[in-house]
Amino acid sequence: MAPNPRPITSPQSSTLADVLERVLDKGVVIAGDISVSVGSTELLNVRIRLLISSVDKAKEIGINWWESDPYLSSNHKQLQETNQRLLERIEHLETQLKTLQGSAEIEEPSPSE
Repeated sequence: MAPNPRPITSPQSSTLADVLERVLDKGVVIAGDISVSVGSTELLNVRIRLLISSVDKAKEIGINWWESDPYLSSNHKQLQETNQRLLERIEHLETQLKTLQGSAEIEEPSPSE
């Protein structure tokens, strides 16, 4: 008797929502390296690491970088304000320094005198 050439299929069909639910529940890791070389000289090396999971699953495996990222927290506005004040202070100090340098050049006698 000849073997059956038809592939065995599952009687259940999965919807996109079912597949997405399974992926987020279990998590998926995609990893790869891309390297561009000319001769023996490496010009570019890109390492790609991608994790797709739910927030609960990520926390379960110890990934929670978004909790300490200042751009994703309420401290972001406070950091922006502090940064703006520091930039204004630097600009003020640079202006004072230019003024002092300009007055020092005027007070120095020229070498021809």
